[in-house]
Amino acid sequence: MNDMSSGIASLRARGQGLAGNLIGTPRARLMLLGGVGLIALLVIGSWLYARYSHVYVQDSRLSSTMVSISSRAAGWITSFPAKEGATIKKGDLLIEIDAREATLMLAEMDAGLEAVRAEKAALSLSRDQADQRTKSQFDMAQAMLGEAQARSNGAQSDLQLARADFKRTDDLYKDKVISAQRWETERNRINKAQQEQERAQAAVEAARAAMATAQSARMELQVLEERLRMMAAQEARLMAQRERQALDISDRAVKSPVDGVVDETFANPGEYVRPGQRLLMVHDQNNIWVNANIKEGEIRHVKIGAHATVTVDAYPGETFDGKVVRIGNAATSQFALLPNPNPSGNFTKIAQRLEVRIDVAQRDHLLKPGMMVEVAVDIPGR
Repeated sequence: MNDMSSGIASLRARGQGLAGNLIGTPRARLMLLGGVGLIALLVIGSWLYARYSHVYVQDSRLSSTMVSISSRAAGWITSFPAKEGATIKKGDLLIEIDAREATLMLAEMDAGLEAVRAEKAALSLSRDQADQRTKSQFDMAQAMLGEAQARSNGAQSDLQLARADFKRTDDLYKDKVISAQRWETERNRINKAQQEQERAQAAVEAARAAMATAQSARMELQVLEERLRMMAAQEARLMAQRERQALDISDRAVKSPVDGVVDETFANPGEYVRPGQRLLMVHDQNNIWVNANIKEGEIRHVKIGAHATVTVDAYPGETFDGKVVRIGNAATSQFALLPNPNPSGNFTKIAQRLEVRIDVAQRDHLLKPGMMVEVAVDIPGR
């Protein structure tokens, strides 16, 4: 054992002596210092160039489209398929709310709608029948009036002819050219023509009265038309109510509005929920960005579309590509809840920051909202 210890000590002393001989010479020390200086120069140069060609932000976080899912309908939760951490697609069922009463109300509305449609069909049939009946009566009355007017016109012509003949006969009778019998015959003829003309005029008046009656019967169509319009309005109202009830039923099946992942749930099956109550949170894991607050003295170097390199504290050595998509139009201090108006007059100049949004390319769903990141934005032309 002592021999082994002495051997190790001898080797160590020999190695130290060799290193001492190498470093001990001036040339070796100069080369060593030169190598160290060159390495330091390269490191400092690389760091300075990186600072010259990039804008750095070291206190940023990842963000994503966070969606708070709530219900538009009140009721008891009957099923909760969504589980925390589950990957979901747009349209996937997340929560089911009891829809029994809503379904019964929809069936009741359907029955009422069918009754209104049946009554509307019956009114339409009655209108068509009344139209045919009253149109026939009106056409007949109109024909009878035309016939009566024609007879009246003929009787009027016969009366005028009889009066002219009687005038000539009366003149001849006064001159004692014709007999009294002939005169009586012509007078009787004019009396008959007068009576015939009066009967024809009476027939015209009767036809006019029948036509007025037929026109009054046609007014029934307007009444039926108004009732049909009322039934159409009632049908439209019931249809709107039915659509609203159907929408209420569809709202009881809460579906995902986006592709993403379930972050957290805030309810359980059997609980009673109210409209607007938050039930779960989801986020779109493919839509990731960084809101980097860049100093106002460096914002002039940042351009829309510039490339950015993002490193995440959670994955040392990994880099992610980003792209500048928006540059804020106001400093972040303008959105503070408690702005500092500096009423005392004491002023300390503090560099302000503007928010810059950088979209980051997701990779294997490694990036998650809230992670701390460092951002290096390329300065164009450098």
